[in-house]
Amino acid sequence: MSADSQHSAFERLRRSLLGAPRDVNDPGIFHKMALVPLLAWIGLGADGLSSSAYGPDEAFRALGEHKYLAVFLCLATALTVFIISAAYSRVIEHFPSGGGGYVVATKLLGRQAGVVSGCALLVDYILTVTVSIAAGGDAIFSMLPSTWQPAKLLVEIAVLMILIVLNLRGIKESVTALMPIFLLFLVTHLVLIVGGIGSHAGRIPQLTEEVGTGLHHGMSTLGFGGLLILFLRAYSMGGGTYTGIEAVSNGMQIMREPHVQTGKRTMLYMAVSLAFTATGILLLYLLFAVVPQEGQTLNAVLVRAFAGEWHIGGFAIGKWFIVATLASEGALLFVAAQTGFIDGPRVMANMAVDSWLPHRFASLSDRLTIKDGVLLMGVSAIVLLVGMKGQVDALVVMYAINVFVGFTLSNLGMCRFWIKHRAEQPAWARKIIIHVVGAALCAGILCVTVVEKFAQGAWLTLVITGAAVALCTLVSRHYRTVGKKLAALNSEFADLPATDHNGGEPDLEARTAVLLVGKFGGVGIHSMLAIQKMFPDYFKNIVFVSVAVVDSGSFKGTHEIQALKDDVDRELVKYVELARRLGWNAASATAIGIDPAEEITQVCLGLARTYPRVMFFAGKLIWQRENWTQRILHNETAYQVERRLQWKGLPITILPLRIQDKPAARDQRGTS
Repeated sequence: MSADSQHSAFERLRRSLLGAPRDVNDPGIFHKMALVPLLAWIGLGADGLSSSAYGPDEAFRALGEHKYLAVFLCLATALTVFIISAAYSRVIEHFPSGGGGYVVATKLLGRQAGVVSGCALLVDYILTVTVSIAAGGDAIFSMLPSTWQPAKLLVEIAVLMILIVLNLRGIKESVTALMPIFLLFLVTHLVLIVGGIGSHAGRIPQLTEEVGTGLHHGMSTLGFGGLLILFLRAYSMGGGTYTGIEAVSNGMQIMREPHVQTGKRTMLYMAVSLAFTATGILLLYLLFAVVPQEGQTLNAVLVRAFAGEWHIGGFAIGKWFIVATLASEGALLFVAAQTGFIDGPRVMANMAVDSWLPHRFASLSDRLTIKDGVLLMGVSAIVLLVGMKGQVDALVVMYAINVFVGFTLSNLGMCRFWIKHRAEQPAWARKIIIHVVGAALCAGILCVTVVEKFAQGAWLTLVITGAAVALCTLVSRHYRTVGKKLAALNSEFADLPATDHNGGEPDLEARTAVLLVGKFGGVGIHSMLAIQKMFPDYFKNIVFVSVAVVDSGSFKGTHEIQALKDDVDRELVKYVELARRLGWNAASATAIGIDPAEEITQVCLGLARTYPRVMFFAGKLIWQRENWTQRILHNETAYQVERRLQWKGLPITILPLRIQDKPAARDQRGTS
């Protein structure tokens, strides 16, 4: 089989899996990709709602013999959900472009707080995927024979790979495909909670008496302080219940217009559904006197106690309800992993735009997804899942810690915002209360979780997050260092002398140099002068080519994309004016797209037809010491264009710009 046919077969397979490319210039693309509140609730709310499968379980187990305290846990859980949700609704109002905790911490507390919040979120979203898949596997295998347990990890890995492919196709496609699972979960758990409370309503007076008796006994044996400590520990151990609440504020970019209203409505759906489900399940544990059983989740024990005896005309309908409920719970946990795949890559993209991560993590695929972020999330989750052997209890501890790091920093940032703007905000004292309470709650849960679970995995979360912060700091320092070198290069060419003869429009029959450039500055000017030095008085024309690369930072709306193209056009005008002052006949050409190499190649092919006597040039930063990190931190657009043009039989020369010791920052859009 020839190379071309192999490539064609691979492309057909890729298209069948991922779908056809999307056109970034389509004015309706944002409407087609954006999510209405219901779909946003499914895509971003499944994480929060699914935490009812393990958060209440952890909290109830932590009560030990003092199960009667679950009544107060119900109240505390619902209150905490609504407090955190209300705080993030305020974040949505003030940061409608999305970014959530990372953007809040960066803008309100500074870059260093921002990178801590960003790294905590990244680790959190990887754990979102891992915990959801592992807990989903537990739920599914709770209703299967124990002999099937060895296959659990393989099934979980297979589900992860399916989710990776779905998210590479697009967010809306993946959410729509998972909608039936979400709806089945809602129906079965609504029946479970309403039916369970209704069928045991007669036990409520007895339960009230048991709570009073238990409190009296607890006060006499442990004292108020001891009882309070026990309650706070159980409350903190159930911290996994609140994971995912911030997801809506992080994913505002995928909301349908009007963004703020859609985001706040989605947040309301999430808060009400989570509070109802989590508190309802906790109450049912008490009403049904649920006792932990080996190899079973508490929810599995509860559902069997609720529906195990259901029969209609000799037909065991309860058995099928149990299967449907546990299957939907497990499947929803798989759906909840979707939140990590939606928001994790977006946090990476925001950090890449701010140069904390390699800039490639802001790039979009031809399906307009953040491909590199999705792949990194998926691979990291698989590694962590295998490394922890799918143990949910250890993963939940790791998960809850970073969630509350982000929660705490976000609320502290909003507190600082209201204090700083108190002069122009008459109601600032009333608005700040929700963030003060939220910060106190989240910081308290964080501290208790770290202390209580330090040896069981909390230390590992702190180490991983700290390592991520250190790595981001090195990446940022790298970009800043080379940015300074390029700024110095720009100043060297600030005042170039003009010639006696100014150039004009290019002569189509004259020898023409086509130069690939980025933003107006030292790299492009150095390359232009290098052409003159290498070929003195040979080329009469010079055409500057650039591409407006649409990445996740600019892919926010039609106006942002147009503004990006206008910015690139203005930079090219500067090159044309300078070249004409130096005596060249000069013009420019531009394109807009997501793949700089492909867009530049197409522009160059068009110029080759317009100018028959043409030669192409591209500037390239060259390192004194080449290493693998440069391929990660910087793209290789010049080399990619060189290969494509040479395959078409067109001459192209790479003009080196030497950078000693340190790699270079992304000085150009798509060509550095």
